[in-house]
Amino acid sequence: MKSTKLLIFTTLIFGIYSCSEQNSTVNLQSGTWLGELEVAEGKQVPFLFDFSNTTTDSSTVTLINGEERFELKGAAFSNDTLVIPIVAYDAVIKGKVTNNKIEGKFIKNYIENDHGVPFKATYGIKNRFEPVDQPTSQQIDGKWDVLFLSEQGDTTRNVGIFKTDNNIVTGSILTLSGDLRYLEGAYTENGVQLSAFSGLSPYYINLNFTSNSSFEGIFYTTRGTTHLLGTKNDDAALADPYSLAGLKEGYKTLSFELPDLNGNMVSLKDEKYQGKVVIVSILGSWCPNCLDEMAFLAPWYEENRDRGVEIIGIAFERKDDFEYARRTLTQLKERFKTDYPLLFGGAVGRENVAGALPELENFSSYPTTLFIDKQGKVRKVHTGFNGPATGLFYEEFKKDFNQLIDSLIEE
Repeated sequence: MKSTKLLIFTTLIFGIYSCSEQNSTVNLQSGTWLGELEVAEGKQVPFLFDFSNTTTDSSTVTLINGEERFELKGAAFSNDTLVIPIVAYDAVIKGKVTNNKIEGKFIKNYIENDHGVPFKATYGIKNRFEPVDQPTSQQIDGKWDVLFLSEQGDTTRNVGIFKTDNNIVTGSILTLSGDLRYLEGAYTENGVQLSAFSGLSPYYINLNFTSNSSFEGIFYTTRGTTHLLGTKNDDAALADPYSLAGLKEGYKTLSFELPDLNGNMVSLKDEKYQGKVVIVSILGSWCPNCLDEMAFLAPWYEENRDRGVEIIGIAFERKDDFEYARRTLTQLKERFKTDYPLLFGGAVGRENVAGALPELENFSSYPTTLFIDKQGKVRKVHTGFNGPATGLFYEEFKKDFNQLIDSLIEE
């Protein structure tokens, strides 16, 4: 009888130990994974990421899109569930791990009771898209006029720029508010398929060539679909970004007074800004194009601040909550090592921008950047930001930006 009880007790203890051991030793294979996020019409957006165990308690997931490598630090396990925080966008990926597969949800924390976007991933797949047997021989390389056709019948003219290297297509589509960042894809039998996920919005684009110089396609997001029409054009360009917004008639200066992250009120009347060229960037920590602009402005400021130039960021966040904004914007400053002040303008929305900057007219995009001369007069207003994913367009922007600042400093 004693031996039977001992056997049962030993079995229970061993079982409990085994379960505990199994939960505590769940881990993820280091290396490349193929992730997928579901968008409109059940389409799957494929993206690649690398997983690396950096410490015993925390790991790093690196999202891969073209030349971009976006690190998500602090990935960790809770029993058999992998939790990947996406701090930059106040979001998280949670998924259960079984047999080199992950299945779960991409959840936006700032949305109350967010149901999430279905997510899954498989270890060891290094092709973003499965290669087709007979891909089209037509190339998409170069510039394209791209029309976005909405369900309401509205038409927006944009610019696509693409290149092919070892049968991998990379590029972006520029819009008046910014670019779609780093798209990556492959050729199909009739065209090209492209995708991107850098922590906020998954994109999937399916294009079919209709002639040697045209294509049609569909752009899929979690919100819906947009039809695309493309025409090859080596001279494709957007409207002048300096022509879209400006100051209302009769105004030449800005009168804002807004709190920085310590609660101190900041104004262009402050002694710090007197007699200097000032750049004012209207942004949001949730805006990928704004982050691209900050990635340019932060190091530029460190190199040029001694020339008599200052930068102020005015942020409009997802919530009209100073403590929430303090947290998100502090994380943003730390990420980009930003040494110029970020002010809180309120919740995202044109009406709040108008309230904080009543002199501004035709505001339409985050970021919008204002250039102010030494006398405090607004000389230029730049709408949107097309970043490094746009190649030569980005290089042209940097050249124009530096020329403008040089001219204002020399005045």
